Parts: sequence; C-alpha cells; structure tokens
Amino acid sequence: MRPEAQRWLVTDLWLEQAVGLVGGEPKCCKSFLALDLAVAVASGTACLRRYAVARPGPVLLYAAEDALHIVRGRLEGICAAAGCSLGLLDLQVITAPTLRLDLPADRDRLLKTVERLRPRLLILDPFVRLHRIDENASGEVAPLLAYLRELQRRYALAVLVVHHAKKGGGRIRAGQALRGSSEFHAWGDSNLYLRRSNQELTLTVEHRAAPSLPPVGLELAQHGEALALQLRTGSAPTPPPPSSIDERITQALLIAARPVPVAELRELCRVRNATLHERLTVLTRSGELLRDEQGYRLGRSSGLLTPSGA
Repeated sequence: MRPEAQRWLVTDLWLEQAVGLVGGEPKCCKSFLALDLAVAVASGTACLRRYAVARPGPVLLYAAEDALHIVRGRLEGICAAAGCSLGLLDLQVITAPTLRLDLPADRDRLLKTVERLRPRLLILDPFVRLHRIDENASGEVAPLLAYLRELQRRYALAVLVVHHAKKGGGRIRAGQALRGSSEFHAWGDSNLYLRRSNQELTLTVEHRAAPSLPPVGLELAQHGEALALQLRTGSAPTPPPPSSIDERITQALLIAARPVPVAELRELCRVRNATLHERLTVLTRSGELLRDEQGYRLGRSSGLLTPSGA
C-alpha cells in the first residue's frame, strides 16, 4: 500500500509505474500532450498547468515522426508555458533514426538504454513507427506490449505509447476506437484519449485501478513564442450522448454504481431484448462486464473502477 500522493506519477492523469496510451485521430495534439507530460515529470511542474507531479524524475523520449529541431521547439514552448528551462531538465531524447520493437537487437538496445538512464517515464511516439507487424493481429501485437510491460516491471518506470485511433471512430467509445487489436485497450493501466468535435478538443481519461476524471476541454494556445496545450476556459464540455449499444450499457452501469438486472438494463438502454442479450454476452466474454446473481456490473477491462472495487 502506498500513500495517495505516491500512487500518481501525474495526479489524476497517469498512475505511478503505469503503462498505457495517448490515443486519438490525426491532428488531435497527441504528441503535444505526451511532451507536456514529459516536461511535467522531468521538471516537477504541473502538467497542463493543473495536474501536479509529486516526485519528478528523468524522462526518456523517442519521437519517430518529427525532426529533432521540431521536437526541441515544442519542448521549449511547453517549458516557457510551464515556467521552467529545458536546459535544466533531465529529459533525454533517443536520436537513433529507427527503433523497431519487433527486432531483438533494437529491443536489447532500448533495454540497455533504460537500464543506464533509469527514467521514471519512457515515451514512445507513435507505435506505428516502432514495428512492421500487423497491428490487427493479436498474436503479433501482444509480444511487443509484453516487452514494454517487462521494461516497466524490471525497471519500475512508467511507459507511455502514442497510438492512432481509427478514422471515423468518434462515434464509438474512445478505447474501442483505437486502431488495431483490442490488446491495446486491455494493456493500458492509464489511457488518455483525445477527440476533436466541431473544432473543440476533449481529453478523456481511463485508469485500471483508480477513478477516472470527467472529460476535460483542451486548446492549443500560443503565448508569444510558446505553443502548448492548456485547459479550455469555461466549463468542462458535456460528453456526447452514447451512440452505440455498448456505450449505452456502459454508461447505464456507471451511473447505477451497482449490479443491474437485465430487465432494468433493457429499460435504461431502450434496446430490443435479443440485441441486449447478444451484446451482454460479448461484453462479458471480453471481460468488459461481470455477471452475478444480482445482475451485470463493469469489469476491470472496461477501464473504469467498478462500484464494488472488484
């Protein structure tokens, strides 16, 4: 057991020694959010100027899609917004032209780099540039994620991977909108999802073992030469109404905060009995839901803390 302050790497956003994803469609500022987390952990300043870092430490970053001068410019802008100096931070950037987690030699090089630098946070951005496997094949994705989990456990660090969402996935639950195998969603201890709707950017947070924040509105703001994400002024955005049957079931169980019988779920979700039973069977098999004599409740792999704490 740990004191509450030691459970978090970044309070409310990322659990201590958690593995997980920053996910979203293109142009949703995923890399800006990952870099904001990097600066926060390395400097001890609050991420997004709101979420505290109790125990700062070294950060190791691999940015595969952007030139190094662009990465440095973004980091300097975030540091300016956070009120710290990039030159004083223990923030190391991997400059190798390629890093392939499906190649044993590259996995060994990354392991040795982590062993030498001992970062508190490792950021890999994005996953699609780290391999040449089929992201839709669970048997190919799982070993790469298992390797990252091994790094986390062996060296007691947090691992953040930036990952793309499916195009047009804005109408389904954020975790289910991730591109590729369902292994990605199930793997994460802390997952952050960015979505853009009508030019408004929304951050959704999921944790395996802690309550999740309500959706938060963000904006990319420029102050002088500094360009960084910040909380959008005004009230938090209202999440869109659930569109899929799975989302309706999940929201009904979340609001109820107790096991719900099938008959009551049918009324809450306003769906045909046969369709409801079909989806309940699928979600129970995947671990999204749990069933007992009192009804259905959210399971661990739903990414939300179940009311019973199971």
